[in-house]
Amino acid sequence: MANGAFEELQAGGELGPATFELLLRLVHQVRRASGFPPPEGHTAWNDDAAYEVIGAMLSQEGAGRRFVTICFVQAADEASLERLFLASIKNFLIDEAKKTPRGKLRRRIARLMNEDTAYRKSSGSPPRWALGHHTEGAVWQGDLDDLIAQAARVTGVGITRWNHSGPTPKQTVDALKTILQHVLQYAQGAVREEDLAKVLETRFELLAPARFTGLYADEGTVSELVDQHAAITAPDPTGVGGVAEDIWQRLSLNERRLLPYLDEDAHHAAQLLEIRQTHAAAVLANLKETLRTALSANSDPHAVMAALLLRCDDAPS
Repeated sequence: MANGAFEELQAGGELGPATFELLLRLVHQVRRASGFPPPEGHTAWNDDAAYEVIGAMLSQEGAGRRFVTICFVQAADEASLERLFLASIKNFLIDEAKKTPRGKLRRRIARLMNEDTAYRKSSGSPPRWALGHHTEGAVWQGDLDDLIAQAARVTGVGITRWNHSGPTPKQTVDALKTILQHVLQYAQGAVREEDLAKVLETRFELLAPARFTGLYADEGTVSELVDQHAAITAPDPTGVGGVAEDIWQRLSLNERRLLPYLDEDAHHAAQLLEIRQTHAAAVLANLKETLRTALSANSDPHAVMAALLLRCDDAPS
């Protein structure tokens, strides 16, 4: 009986339990070291997700099981076979990640940061980015939720245009960099490129699947404003509609969904948005601060707020 994958392949040339066990261990090793997302259909990494990666590698058109044979004929022993398998798995996961929406977002922000001397890419794997003035070698080791919460606290930043190909609009570039700079400054060190993409994805809801949820005001302060100012759909000589439109464009989708529920707590917001409570609390706090700042400069904040609430039923999904 073969003791390892190399002996197993040398003896019979076929994939056996030792080879599959080695491939399974190496998939987990690569994904832990590089932070690759699990394959489509899996929300987290486990043995089933790893086996799916192995199956996908073995069934590739034009390659398939040949990658095992190619690695074996180049190997001299178990250690060299392991290194060759490791490289093959990493290259496969890189190619797969590039095909995903988040992979495309990662490449976009990496290109933007690479073209700006304010950012510095750290050496090594997985790819990490820091601000140029941060100490070389400093690495963020905190919780991703903290970075997401920090991004949610940045007010007055929104994206109204998001193209999936071609040059990124300047306004969008500015918005992305504003969040990146704020988050990296908070981190005081290099953050994984994958995590930065998750932060931007959450902050601007760039990759969220389209869905429509009707929003209706509960009883209380918010609903009273709607009732009191329902008549503002008439011609608007006061400019209230324009002010409301300006504020509306600055709000993220999550903030728009929370507008009728300003009187609720973070727990309720988390259930409504289907996100973690810490993130929901940050979104709710950011929404209230945005409204407080915007409405304090207006002569009729109640009318503007009512105009915003009337838009909720027409909010884009």
